[in-house]
This record gives sequence, C-alpha cells and structure tokens, in this order.
Amino acid sequence: MKQVKILIVGCGARGSGYGRFVLQCPERAKVVAIAEPIAERRNAVGDAHNVPPEYRFNSWEDVARLPRLADAVLICTQDQMHEAPAIAFAQLGYDILLEKPMAPTAEACRRIVAAVKKAGVLFAVCHVLRYTAYTRKLKEVLASGAIGEIINIQHLEPVGYWHQAHSFVRGNWRNEEESSFMLLAKCCHDVDWLRYVMNRPCRQVQSFGTLKHFRSECAPKGAATRCLDCPAEIEKNCPYSAIKIYLRDRLDKGHSGWPVNVLSHEVTRETILDALRNGPYGRCVYACDNDVVDNQVVNMIFDNGSTISMTMTAFNAHSGRLTRIFGTRGSIDTDSNTMTLFDFLTDKKTVIDTAVKNDGGILSGHGGGDGGLMDAFISAVAEQDPSKILSGTDETLESHLMVFAAEESRKNGKVMDI
Repeated sequence: MKQVKILIVGCGARGSGYGRFVLQCPERAKVVAIAEPIAERRNAVGDAHNVPPEYRFNSWEDVARLPRLADAVLICTQDQMHEAPAIAFAQLGYDILLEKPMAPTAEACRRIVAAVKKAGVLFAVCHVLRYTAYTRKLKEVLASGAIGEIINIQHLEPVGYWHQAHSFVRGNWRNEEESSFMLLAKCCHDVDWLRYVMNRPCRQVQSFGTLKHFRSECAPKGAATRCLDCPAEIEKNCPYSAIKIYLRDRLDKGHSGWPVNVLSHEVTRETILDALRNGPYGRCVYACDNDVVDNQVVNMIFDNGSTISMTMTAFNAHSGRLTRIFGTRGSIDTDSNTMTLFDFLTDKKTVIDTAVKNDGGILSGHGGGDGGLMDAFISAVAEQDPSKILSGTDETLESHLMVFAAEESRKNGKVMDI
C-alpha cells in the first residue's frame, strides 16, 4: 500500500487530531503541508509532522495557487469556510476529507457535490458515527433480521450541560450567522447516522425547537456578566460557571486537554484565568451573543412508512447517544456502547458490548469513529477505492438536505417534503 501524502487545512482541534492518526501509522500516510492562519497552531502541527517551513502556509488560498502538493486534503476549517476550499481543491485533483457539516446552506452543499463529481475525486464528509465499532455491529444485527423490519426509532443526542455552555453558548458555534444553526452543527451526523441505520430515503420531516434557557432573562438576580466577577454565592451555585467547568472540574484535577486547551494554546492556571478574564469563555452564559437553540425535536417519516423521532437537548450529562430501535420481531436499546437485544419470539434478552476504550484523545472520541474514519479514508485514497468511504457524496447530500428541511420546519411551522 502506497504512503498517502496529506495536506491539512485548519490546524485546530479536528485538524491536529486527525494529524495524530497519521503519526500513528507513518508507513501509511505523511503530512507534507499545512495551512493555518494562527501561528501557534501552524507551528505546533508543523513541528509534530516535521513539515518544512516553506510548506507551512498562512491560508488555504496560498496552497491552492500552487500545483497539487499532496494526494489528499483534510479540510478542517470552520463551518462557513468549507465551500470555497472544497471546490478549489477538488478542481486541483485532491481527494477530500471534509469536516462536517459540508456547508451552512443547501445550495453550497450542492455546489460542493457538483464540483467533486466533475473532478472525479474521492470525497468523504466526517460523519464519524458511521465508522464506530458499535455501528458496524448494529448494522450486522439489523441485517441478520434479528428484529425484523424497523418500524420506529427513538434517538437522543445528549449534548451535555457543560458542552452546550462551552461550544454553543460561549464558543465557536453559539451564533448562527458566524457558524451554522444548532441542528446542522451538532446533529447533522445524527441525522446522517439515522438515515444510514434506516437504510432508505426519508420522505418528510417536522421539527420544533427553542432557545429556552440560555437567555438574559434567565440569569440569577445579581449575576455579573463574567464568572470571575460574579458574587461567590451565585457563582458557586451555577452549574454553567466557567470557573467550575474549566478550573474546579478540570484543570484543578489535572485535566488540561479539551475543552480547557481551547481557551489557551499554553495551558497553565495563569493563562486560563487570563482567558476567563478577557476571552469569550469567561462570559456568563446568560450574557452571551448566542442565538442557537438549546433543545430541539425532529420527526421523520420514510418512504415505507417507518418513523423516527430525534431529540437534541443540552440539559443532561455529556454522554453517549441513546437509541431505541423497534422492529416487527424484536427491539434494541443502546447507549452507543452496549446493545440490549430483545427477541419477541423467545422473550429473551441478549447484551452485546461494543465499547471502545476512550483515552481522552480525539481519535477514540465518538466511540472510536474518529480513528475509524481516518483509517477508512487513508485506505480509500491509497487504493483509490471509494467503497471504503461510508459517507459518500449522494447520501451525505441527502442527509444534509434532511437537516435543512428540519430547520425550515422549525422556523416556519410546516411539515417539509424531502
């Protein structure tokens, strides 16, 4: 198998994380160039991969002006910055791994797919849930006919109280205009996974959702606009306190990885305190410029009459997704690690463990789906075998269109045809 040469565009958490997979298999892949506007990130990833200075670019545009430097590109920029580089690198002949979501609008997604098809390059979107050991086993059980035909699925995406506060109230995905709406940012791979499990086209969707809690009128009386300035009796009683989330619950206990390292490239108590004092992550959750929803439900009906109900909510522990699948001959209850299969004929329960050890790194995240995705993509590029990509162009576009239709339903109160 040939060694795949890789260009990383965007050296934040996702780009650097996928890069770590490459470091684990140097015989299969090598990062030969990077593009990142923030010097600290650019140099950290460049140093880790021994990328020569002349191949450390400030922007993807600088790379796109040159002849092709690598076999494949990992595009790990912010949501609003996917379309232009995806189209440019497709035209240059790069095979593409694109961070989800594809783009913030249906029209942009269609343009990306059209460019990829015209160029004839391999294309994968980071729908990591398809690549987990759990999903592989679940698909195997469903294909065996163990529960018969799927009639209904109930699915819960438990965002988690602190994750919502970190990413969707204080963080990069808090504001629809700056990133994308909540369902696209957080749940596009849930919808994609559900479409993958149901294995047939969706016909209609309906959705409701609101920004119910993280609003100024919900702030405790006397709360300050920054957690460091908040009266102690209020701050210590607030589950969303930045001091609690980043210091008491994590840094003070020796945890300096994500999400703490998002606040500062160099993680010390002093740098984190400075970030809480001056940066966006120190703001009161009731005094931010967030506008994405904190709870949403989506109902779907498929072309055979089967249905799905999905709930996304901030108000829970940050844990594995919970799914219940109801078939004509049995049912499956899962927590993304363990499946409990109930057989209607025998009334017996079978427990199947598919847990993957989480070492705290990005590649073991999503039940090993991050690492599974990279493994599949590198193999696909090396062998020029699109069958290894489980999230190809047409089905990825279809699941994105389901998400856009659901959001239109939420905003306009209509049942939307796909």
